[in-house]
Amino acid sequence: MTLLLALIGGYLIGSIPFGVLLARVFGLGDLRKVGSGNIGATNVLRTGNKAAAALTLLLDALKGAVPVWIAWASGPEAAAIAGLGAVLGHCFPVWLNFKGGKGVATFLGALLALDWLAFLAFAVVWLAVAFVSKYSSLAALVASLLALGVTLITGAWPMLGALALIALVALVIQRHHQNIARLRRGTESRISLGSKK
Repeated sequence: MTLLLALIGGYLIGSIPFGVLLARVFGLGDLRKVGSGNIGATNVLRTGNKAAAALTLLLDALKGAVPVWIAWASGPEAAAIAGLGAVLGHCFPVWLNFKGGKGVATFLGALLALDWLAFLAFAVVWLAVAFVSKYSSLAALVASLLALGVTLITGAWPMLGALALIALVALVIQRHHQNIARLRRGTESRISLGSKK
């Protein structure tokens, strides 16, 4: 019952569509009709509003971290499952007919609450790959896999917790299947900080 509550609680918090809400507050229109149609910070950045993008990134990360921090009181398994629930909520939010984002920022927040060393590895690798390639999706994929490796190698996780962490990364990769296809074709859009493109 505790694990089920952790999953449901994480899902409900993770399903809050901060990107969509902030786009409306900042007068950017319906975020789902902008750029890639994604509800996350990267697509908010495509509107040219850096403040809205930064705030979306922060809140999406917090909705991954908060349920994990709460669930830690019930042990590492509950914490990992709460993180999985939060990312599931962002990817498949009940409020948006289960059409959500890629879950990277929420995954990052959950990772911070679960394993700070893996979070640091993710952040450094994401920044490095994004800076060199200008591909947010490629950076997220590479960083997620590396962070998982760091977590499993350094963390004393029980079996269920480890499986939840693997499921988290698998979900992030699955949500990027279209990006992976575009990367292979060379048609993936690049990050642009100085343009509304």
